Amino acid sequence: MLRPIARQSIAASVFDQLRDHIVQGQLAPGDSLPSERVLAEQLGVNRGAVREGLKRLEQAGLVSIQQGETTQVRDFRRTAGLELLGTMLLRADGTIDTAVARSIVELRSELAPVIARLAVRRASEEHLDRVEAAVAAMRATSDLDELQRAALHFWTAVVDGTQNVALQLAMGSLSRSYGAVLSQLASVMAAEVRATEDYAALASALRGRREPSAVKRAQKIVALGADAVGGVIDAVSAFQGEAR
Repeated sequence: MLRPIARQSIAASVFDQLRDHIVQGQLAPGDSLPSERVLAEQLGVNRGAVREGLKRLEQAGLVSIQQGETTQVRDFRRTAGLELLGTMLLRADGTIDTAVARSIVELRSELAPVIARLAVRRASEEHLDRVEAAVAAMRATSDLDELQRAALHFWTAVVDGTQNVALQLAMGSLSRSYGAVLSQLASVMAAEVRATEDYAALASALRGRREPSAVKRAQKIVALGADAVGGVIDAVSAFQGEAR
């Protein structure tokens, strides 16, 4: 059931509620949404907010709006983008969708060697300087929060070095999706962000244009995080009584 929105005229809240109903399965592909008038009554907002929320849903690839006809739910797995991953991680009842979580870990692991390979071939001196500056920052601290920030700067520089906008957008979405569940579990990624010498070796391989070495180091680094996060996912799955 849709629930009234406490504050009036908040199109973002309309979007959020309807998006959650779509990605969590309460509204299936091909379903028709109620009219703007009915939605406004159910949500407790004006029709302008509903109209704007529906427009955002259409832009996100979640619905199709035909002038003078009903608004239909689309199959978001084929029409939407990676930005939905963070939303899909948490179900309506507050539990974690472990299948989605595993898919994020797997995609990140698969992208890492591709990113390293392209960065070897395309990274400019400015990109390589940024990568090495991030390594220097990692070597200068043992604080976990600072290490995480430096690791983020490192990977941002490496991804920028690919000069591939699709990879930049994909990695940005994946990073935000990780944060949706794991922001309170900083220690989970500790093994990865503390692998300073592996980051240094990857930076050296990028500088030396040594593609096989760069790919190997990138795989090793993300595997540390994938193993740790995978253990958390397995534990959550067991707690939720799910079959792997």
